[in-house]
Amino acid sequence: MSAQPTEQWIKNTAARIGFMGCGIAASQLLEVEAKRLEVWLRNGYHGKMSYLENHFDKRVDPGKLVDNAASVISLAYNYAPNNYPMEDHDYKLPRYALGEDYHFVVKEKLRLLVDEMQSQLGQFAYRIFVDSGPVMERVWAQKAGLGWIGKHGLLIHKSKGSYFFLAEIICDIALQPDPPFSQDHCGTCNKCVEACPTDAILPNKTLNANQCISYLTIELKDAIPESFHGKMNHWIFGCDICQEVCPWNKFSTPHQEPRFEPHPDLKEMTSADWNELTRDTFNNLFKKSAIKRAGYHKLKQTISIQTHDPDHSGSGKH
Repeated sequence: MSAQPTEQWIKNTAARIGFMGCGIAASQLLEVEAKRLEVWLRNGYHGKMSYLENHFDKRVDPGKLVDNAASVISLAYNYAPNNYPMEDHDYKLPRYALGEDYHFVVKEKLRLLVDEMQSQLGQFAYRIFVDSGPVMERVWAQKAGLGWIGKHGLLIHKSKGSYFFLAEIICDIALQPDPPFSQDHCGTCNKCVEACPTDAILPNKTLNANQCISYLTIELKDAIPESFHGKMNHWIFGCDICQEVCPWNKFSTPHQEPRFEPHPDLKEMTSADWNELTRDTFNNLFKKSAIKRAGYHKLKQTISIQTHDPDHSGSGKH
C-alpha cells in the first residue's frame, strides 16, 4: 500500500469499485437516537413492521453487532437513472427498483471492498449491511459526513441529491473518523411534506409508516385501507414523490451501474398490460428485481385499487 493514510486508501478503493461516497464514523452507542427510536416505536409509526421492535440494543450500538467494533464505514451507491422510463405511464415504479435488486448488487461491491481491505490491512472482524439488519444507516451516514437527514427522513447530499443507496461496514479497525455533517440545508423548504398525498411526513423528520405509500405497497401484508384508495398517485410499488419534489435532486447525476438499467420491456408496458399482468410476465419483468419482495399478488392488488381512479394524476396533493 502507498504512503497515503489508510482512511484515504479505503475511500479511493471504494470509489474505484463504484461507490459515489465513503465516510467513516467512530463506533458508539447512539443515545439520542435510541430515545427517538423508542418514542417512534411507542407511537406505532412503524405500522405492522414488527421486526423493527426486535434487537433494539443492536440498532443503537454497533458493538452488539461486531465484537470490539471501532469504526462504521458508510458508503453511498448511486441509482439515479439517466431517464425515468415511466414518466408518462399510468402506473409508476420508484427509480431504485427499475433494475436488479440493489441488495445483491451493492452487497457484491461491499464484499469486493472488504476483500481488498483485508488483502492490504490483514484480517479483521467485520459485518456488512445493505439496507438490512438492525443498523440505523442514515444516522451513521450523517455521522460519517455523507450528508444530512432531510424532512422526509432520507439522506441528502448537496451535490448528489438523494437517489443513492446506503451501505455499511462495521469493523474492529480503529480508523480516523470524518467530521459529521452538521448543517441542515432543508431550511424552510417544505416541498416533500406538502407533496405527500397521504400526509405521511410529520414534523421533526418523523415518518408515519402507516400512511406512507411505500409501506402500503410493499411492507403491509394486509389489503390497503380504503381511505388511501385514490391517493396513491398511481404508484404500484414504492414511491418517489418526496424525492421528485426535492430541489436538491436537480444535482443528481445518472448512475453508471449496468445492472440498474430497467428491463427493456418495462417502458413498453401499457395500462392494459399492467391491468392484465400475468404471473409469467411478472416473473419475466422482475426476475432479479426488488419488486419480487412484494410478490405477484400484492402488486396485482395494488394495481387493482387504482384501475378505476378517474384522475390520472391521483387525487392527492402532488
